[in-house]
Amino acid sequence: MPVNLTSNGIPAILAGDINSKPLLQVLDIKLIGSAQERIIVVLNMETIIPECEIIGNLKTHAESDTMAHNPVSNGISQYTTKPSTNHPIPTNLAKTSQTFQPTVQPAYQPPPVYKSHGSIMKNEAPARIIPIAALNPYQGRWAIKARVTAKGDLRRYNNAKGDGKVFSFDLLDTEGGEIRVTCFNAVVDRFYDTIEVGKVYIISKGSLKPAKKNFNHLNNEWEIFLESSSTIDLCPDEDSSIPQQRFSFKPISEIETTENNSIIDVIGVVTSVKPCVPVQRKNGMETQKRDLNLKDQSGRSVELTLWGEFCNREGQKLQELVNSGFAPVLAVKAGKVNDFSGKSIGTISSTQLFIDPDSPESSSLRAWFDRVGRNLDSQSISRDFQSGSKSDTWKTISQIKDEGLGRSDKADWVTVKATISFIKTDNFCYTACPLTYGDKQCNKKVTKSGNSKWQCDRCNQEFDECDYRYLLQCQVQDHTGLTWVTAFQEAGEEILGCSAKDLYMMKSDAQGDDDRFGNAIKNCLFAEVLLKLKIKEETYGEEQRVKITVVKVDKMNYSSYTKFLLGLIPGRISNVRL
Repeated sequence: MPVNLTSNGIPAILAGDINSKPLLQVLDIKLIGSAQERIIVVLNMETIIPECEIIGNLKTHAESDTMAHNPVSNGISQYTTKPSTNHPIPTNLAKTSQTFQPTVQPAYQPPPVYKSHGSIMKNEAPARIIPIAALNPYQGRWAIKARVTAKGDLRRYNNAKGDGKVFSFDLLDTEGGEIRVTCFNAVVDRFYDTIEVGKVYIISKGSLKPAKKNFNHLNNEWEIFLESSSTIDLCPDEDSSIPQQRFSFKPISEIETTENNSIIDVIGVVTSVKPCVPVQRKNGMETQKRDLNLKDQSGRSVELTLWGEFCNREGQKLQELVNSGFAPVLAVKAGKVNDFSGKSIGTISSTQLFIDPDSPESSSLRAWFDRVGRNLDSQSISRDFQSGSKSDTWKTISQIKDEGLGRSDKADWVTVKATISFIKTDNFCYTACPLTYGDKQCNKKVTKSGNSKWQCDRCNQEFDECDYRYLLQCQVQDHTGLTWVTAFQEAGEEILGCSAKDLYMMKSDAQGDDDRFGNAIKNCLFAEVLLKLKIKEETYGEEQRVKITVVKVDKMNYSSYTKFLLGLIPGRISNVRL
């Protein structure tokens, strides 16, 4: 039997009819070029005949084509063209074509209680609900139905265009797709109070732009930026098909080899919780810090540091549970990996904590811990540098050069016992941008502009005060030799015992104090310390140099160090007391 292609199917789609079910033939395939082209994005299709001759007489559609144009009552135009002559379909495929039913997703109908966005234009078809994974910048109209899994704080900023405000929230749909949505200025006023974590919304209209992976940990290459024409409608009925949260848990044993600053999900049993302590931030503000310990079936444990409100909210509840003799399961969504003391995890603004979550992973972990895990020892990947660890790579300074460390594709990480013999004091710090984007501070070098304000070329903004960050050049030595190392902010504070701003003020002309400055430098010299070093070859101009960076500094605890050395002796007597 003959194949009847849909007459005027393409013009109807271009006119806005997205509910049609046209039977079309593919004539050619090509990549989308950089030039502006009119395209149709196909979200759902079914192949009827894999191979077939060209059907009918070809007629290229263009906006200038002269076609009979007959408006109909529903606002969608009908086009008529010359009918085509069809070729017969192969007999072995005739049965397939008779059962063809194109799959079309249902049209999006906003809930009737929200009428404030205005009526739909006469010739504009309603947007169709599609999966988050199907979103792309080429779509003209779309709608997604998803649950809000996280909502960021409202942040204010200032740049060359003036003051502004921004907030973001994360979405999860029924197919597990995730995406971040960002709102600016007037759009913030419309939607900030509307969005609630855990609620399901239908969102339509907005632009898609590449995700900034420095600040966005979601598994999606796009972000949605809402506009003045965007709509958000609350779904009054709970949709159980959309999960409350999506996790991608990493076993604690794998965190040991995870890159520093990575954003991960982890789940473990809380075995200990330390008291909450006040900590002064680099900007002079005080915050709260609380450390706890997680273990899982991988035989490893890791230190989790809670910051700010997490300490008094989830942290206090966890401490009460542990003090009562119960070891709760904790799921961490979007924790940040640190490697200053072995490997540890810290909370950031987008982190979420779930105590005893209702999930298969939590149930499995609870059953393991109650059955055998409670009495099993686990090896901490957040090891104490003062006592050392057999899994550390210990080297002398001469071995760094003799063994060619840092010259492979990956950096080498080693621990050395050495003394700091000299610190350059001419340029020990730099002026840095204090602005924060997402979970990270800019930290780029800033200079003073003509109006005596600090200016960041990267952020294109000006501000009255800047940060001061360490960039120390130190000479370290042991019994085998000496070398130069670089220490940045945290390591610099550990070496000198004060902030870069405080040391800068000691030396500056306005508040200079040569004696205090000189003593601050002298007091940290010629004392034995344990240094964790990152060694990697880098290119400077056309020259290859091995750069050694200090990532952690600890004062020597000789009792702990002796215990560590005893642990390296095969067949040693156990339970030695020092």
